[in-house]
Amino acid sequence: MPLPPPDIAREPLHTRSIRVNSYARADGQWDLEAELIDIKSYDFDKRNGTVTHPAGEPIHHMHLRVTIDAQFAITAAVAAYDAAPYDEHCSCIAPDYQALVGMNLLRNFRQAVKNRFARVAGCTHLTELSYVLPTVAVQTMSNQRRQEQAADPSIKPFQLSGCHALRLSGPVAQEYYPQWYVAPEAEAKCE
Repeated sequence: MPLPPPDIAREPLHTRSIRVNSYARADGQWDLEAELIDIKSYDFDKRNGTVTHPAGEPIHHMHLRVTIDAQFAITAAVAAYDAAPYDEHCSCIAPDYQALVGMNLLRNFRQAVKNRFARVAGCTHLTELSYVLPTVAVQTMSNQRRQEQAADPSIKPFQLSGCHALRLSGPVAQEYYPQWYVAPEAEAKCE
């Protein structure tokens, strides 16, 4: 269901698009390729009016690819820029994002990224782009995890307790995962 239409007239100002594609690699690992694009809906001056950035042309256009193994550890990382407001002054940080290698997407990843790339140690936009990788990785690996769970029913489904709908005391667990269902202690919301 989409958002309801706005009650008041408005004009567009800014669009941020984030897209992530995942790929199974021939070596048994996975690539997650993330892209961020920011576009303004109006022309604006750069450098005290001497340069104009045209509406519709990306002000930010960045790419981040990480390779992960079956344990969600990053084994390779590369960043690239197609557009940045300060050109090479922005893009020169791209090689630093190889420092993602060794981090695990499911083990305090966002905090580790924040610690490593905070403030002037990184690019705000690449760092923000990295934050979407853990949930994309889980989606990427979901079919493999389902197959593992089908082969061994004693393995708790990875998605349980991951959000309010998949709480062990909720109706989804009761209907779809009855062996993992736990009777609620208090009334749950959204039922």
